[in-house]
Amino acid sequence: MKAARFRTPTWLLAAALAATTLMPLGAAQAQANYPDKPIRMVVPFPPGGAVDILGRLVAQHLGEQMKQAIVVENRSGANGSVGNEAAAKAAPDGYTILLGANGLATNAWLYPKRTFSELKSLAPVAYVGSAPLIMVVPENSPAKSLKDIIDVARGDPSRISYASAGPGSSAHLGSELLKSVAKVGMLHVPYKGGAPALVDLTAGRVNFMLLDPLQAMPQLKSGRLRAIVVGSKERLPLLPDVPSAAEAGYPDFEATVWWGFMAPKGTPQEIVDRLNSEINKALTNPDAQKILEGMGVRTKPESPQAFGDFLQAESDKWSGVIKSAGITAD
Repeated sequence: MKAARFRTPTWLLAAALAATTLMPLGAAQAQANYPDKPIRMVVPFPPGGAVDILGRLVAQHLGEQMKQAIVVENRSGANGSVGNEAAAKAAPDGYTILLGANGLATNAWLYPKRTFSELKSLAPVAYVGSAPLIMVVPENSPAKSLKDIIDVARGDPSRISYASAGPGSSAHLGSELLKSVAKVGMLHVPYKGGAPALVDLTAGRVNFMLLDPLQAMPQLKSGRLRAIVVGSKERLPLLPDVPSAAEAGYPDFEATVWWGFMAPKGTPQEIVDRLNSEINKALTNPDAQKILEGMGVRTKPESPQAFGDFLQAESDKWSGVIKSAGITAD
């Protein structure tokens, strides 16, 4: 007896074919209309700081270009980890972006107990730029140069102390990098934030601190602090008379704060590329450039791939410093 043969109804085949055809068309249509609703920009630091100011600046110009609202959402905590993770857990549809900082590359090493990884859970979108850290000393400090600091530390490490806003902060990591390249010891004095650290620094209770230009310039203009070196290979235009670390004899002392945009892993490449193009355009806007230059920020348009390579290089660089110094923020 022959087995019964069942034929699939023609209408069912047609429906299945239509479904497979329409699904990619629907996704393509959504990307073609992007953005058709407000974009959330997560800033993983409190309002008023450098990251927040940068985020709101880019949001303004990005919104004008893309004709859509860019809503800044501050989610601070744990060196940016709280906001970074919140952004990573969002839908990968292009409607959540993150403006991250150095913690994107260092948090994995500073918080080894975490299960979350920025570099594994977020996709690079656009590099914003960087600003060098500035070594500042109290106005009445006898130190006039980086050499003066190093010479004293080489003779007696206990005589040189540096302040930071806490373990794992840019000031902490940058100072540990300096110790490593200069092969000297120094005493780390961590504070619960930058404000109390500055109080003790201006009072002369610690010898120096590394500050970004936004933090440093008001103190330098007031005369409470003096700048003796810039942690980069080139001088900072805001401080043309202050030598770079390379000029001071320590070219490997390159300590900067930097920023870049990320998106949840899995965000369509077409949307990532669109965001990259729009962010780069916003950063080259003459009005934006004027503000950025006043903050000491050097911008550099990069592709998502180039920014990803930069992130990996930064992770490799700072993992060595963190492990060597035994730094943990857990």
